[in-house]
Amino acid sequence: MSYYRFQFGRQLTPAIRVLIMSNAIIFFIGMLLPQLNRYLIVFGGLVPELFLKRFFIWQPFTYMFLHGGFMHIFFNMFALWMFGSELERQWGTPFFLKYYFISGIGAGILSAVIQPASAIPIIGASGAIYGILLGFAIMYPNRVVYINFLFPMKVKYLVMLFAAIELLASMGGAGIRDGVAHITHLSGMAFGYLYLLWNQQRRKISKYINFDFFKRDRNSKDFTRPPAKTPKEEEKELEDLMDRIAEHGYDSLSDKEKIRLLELSGKYPKHRS
Repeated sequence: MSYYRFQFGRQLTPAIRVLIMSNAIIFFIGMLLPQLNRYLIVFGGLVPELFLKRFFIWQPFTYMFLHGGFMHIFFNMFALWMFGSELERQWGTPFFLKYYFISGIGAGILSAVIQPASAIPIIGASGAIYGILLGFAIMYPNRVVYINFLFPMKVKYLVMLFAAIELLASMGGAGIRDGVAHITHLSGMAFGYLYLLWNQQRRKISKYINFDFFKRDRNSKDFTRPPAKTPKEEEKELEDLMDRIAEHGYDSLSDKEKIRLLELSGKYPKHRS
């Protein structure tokens, strides 16, 4: 079983970098210019009545770049970085961006259709973020994360829990009381799932994703590990690690690389110094 570890020093992937910077810039502009921010929320947020009756067709796109407060944007961007970086590396930037925007735009459109007479703006990247969570659970269902940094839970169960909470909240009318677009969150998951399923059926992304979430669950396999390397590749990897130690010292290795060094040294003892 593998665990999700925070790596704050790792480099941002291209799409994640652009998305975080874009959201942050727009947020700080709005914070510095309150009057402009109100204009942005009305015309750039997703107002179902304006979108459906006055054809503000840009709103399902622009609403994803607006946020209502610092904690709102912080948690959205943190989740985007935490779960989206690995998906972008796995899928590639073009497909990742398609998935992100289809989840977010689809979530916005469906939310507007469900409540067509609403004049309350919907803002935030949460619809796309919930799509990212769903995609991460499909790719790495047995990856373990820590809730509140304390309680371990497999990602597939975490996403199921989130989906259940959002479903119950939307059915109970919690969105009116807490100002959270629970329907948008669920819609992001739904569109993300349907988009992956559609692409898998068309065999368009066979090289990007193995879409077999439920089979993985039944067999209790850990699909988060990389494909096994050949003995020749492992020996080369061990040689590279030993060369780095000789040149820069043992402390130049990361914790993961130190564990890997122990594993390979046990398999190929002739490389020990």
